[in-house]
Amino acid sequence: MISERIDQAGWDPMDVVEFQTAMLVRNLELIRRRADFYLEVDRAGYLLLRALDVLGPTDIATLAAELGLDASTAARQVAAMAKAGFATRTTDPDDRRRTVVTPTAEGRDAMEAVRRRRRTGTAEMLADWSEDDRHAIAGMFARYNQAITDRYLSP
Repeated sequence: MISERIDQAGWDPMDVVEFQTAMLVRNLELIRRRADFYLEVDRAGYLLLRALDVLGPTDIATLAAELGLDASTAARQVAAMAKAGFATRTTDPDDRRRTVVTPTAEGRDAMEAVRRRRRTGTAEMLADWSEDDRHAIAGMFARYNQAITDRYLSP
């Protein structure tokens, strides 16, 4: 396996992270193609609903910023979610220029179904990992994603 050869080659840690990140992107695409996670809602809609689950009802500009999207892309995704009955759009009573997005009960149900399947699949892959290792990877993923956000999304 490539990972074992890299370990034996004594690569610099930054080279290992760079290569393993490329492999992770490929593996996540492999999972997307072969798993049945997104039966109720597509990947973009799922992430939008998960963001709303964390943020609560929010305006499109905030949603776009949180997801690293431009406002027009976020607006299109919200329109698709609204058309599917997974989100509602209302005018902010304090600022009529702003649209507030809220998940519907159907949207929350669809998001939860996808989340359960994704979580079950991840739990199965990490079943033989120790609790400490699962906590470690959770923390490292969070830090890595924050580093990406800080570098590419922060002003």
